[in-house]
Amino acid sequence: MSPVELRAGASLAGVFGLRMLGLFLILPVFAVHAPKLSGGDNLTLVGVALGAYGLAQAILQIPFGMASDRWGRKPVIYVGLAIFAAGSLLAGAANDIWTAILGRALQGAGAISSVVVALAADLTREEHRTKVMAMIGAMIGFAFALSLVAAPALYQWIGMAGLFFLTGALCIAAMALVKTLVPEAAPPAPRPHGARRREVLQPELLRLNFGIFVLHIVQMAMFVVLPPLLVEAGLPLAGHWQLYLPAVLLSFAVMAPPILYADRRNRPKPVLLAAVALLMLVEGCLMFTKSLFAYGAALLAFFVAFNVLEALLPSLVSRIAPPHARGTAIGVYNTTQTLGLFFGGLAGGWVAKHYGAAAVFAGCAALSALWLAAASAMRPPAAAVNGLSRATL
Repeated sequence: MSPVELRAGASLAGVFGLRMLGLFLILPVFAVHAPKLSGGDNLTLVGVALGAYGLAQAILQIPFGMASDRWGRKPVIYVGLAIFAAGSLLAGAANDIWTAILGRALQGAGAISSVVVALAADLTREEHRTKVMAMIGAMIGFAFALSLVAAPALYQWIGMAGLFFLTGALCIAAMALVKTLVPEAAPPAPRPHGARRREVLQPELLRLNFGIFVLHIVQMAMFVVLPPLLVEAGLPLAGHWQLYLPAVLLSFAVMAPPILYADRRNRPKPVLLAAVALLMLVEGCLMFTKSLFAYGAALLAFFVAFNVLEALLPSLVSRIAPPHARGTAIGVYNTTQTLGLFFGGLAGGWVAKHYGAAAVFAGCAALSALWLAAASAMRPPAAAVNGLSRATL
């Protein structure tokens, strides 16, 4: 990787990390704090407050991506971060659950994930793009792990309002990072005459969108039922980070060799298929797991598969999508990702209520198997873009 590519990857990972750390810090403690708000004893509204962010993201990812294709990445990133910071300040000032819901929705309206990923793709060559996506994914995973440890202590120290205000401050810091460290990208590519939206809905992109949709359904459904199972296995809720944190951190080291192999040998397909197969195996094993050691091993394997796929999939989207529609294509991709989070939580809760945790894991394994079958027909990006004959990945 060139110095510019390293700088782009590190700085954009930092932008993602600052934004997501602020977001993740809210999740472990908001449900505990909500009864202190007027109307916060209504669990449905608490769920709406938590989910409003994702719904706004799902609605606005594509418009933000399209705007970045037309007006450039950095201006749209500044607008999105400013909206996110405004939502954080509004939520921090909330005295009732409805204002908190509005603040969370406004946070989600700063839907710049697709734009940041598109900018990362603009600033890197194809042979190094998966590594840059892995840097971004690793930073998000680290922010999540750090939030599990830091959120309870920060909540005791500065309260819920302080956490939201800290989130806004981290967003402003991310804006400064974009201004000072993120390299400048080339102007937006002109849209060819006659280009149509079907460019971002071509079969290979739809295959990848289906994959990220399944991945996040599995993630959310799994974590609907896993925490109570860990408690039943003898690990109190307050100690769950002791299992999550080592699994997340160790997974970063384990994921590196397959990511480097996929990049250096230009063989993303076998790595992707292996990661999906590992995901399917994890969900199948969780149907019969009872001990904490087995849960820890399953979590490690899950995070390895999850992190590899989170790096590979957006890299492939950025390679297949035409440059003049890259932001739009990644916007569609991120929208399906967010919808997967929503439907995963919804379906996971419904299946767990009616059929139990084992049925949730079985459903996740079945969806992973369906994804594996769909991904097995994947073609190289060059073949998908240029219409060449099928090549061996």
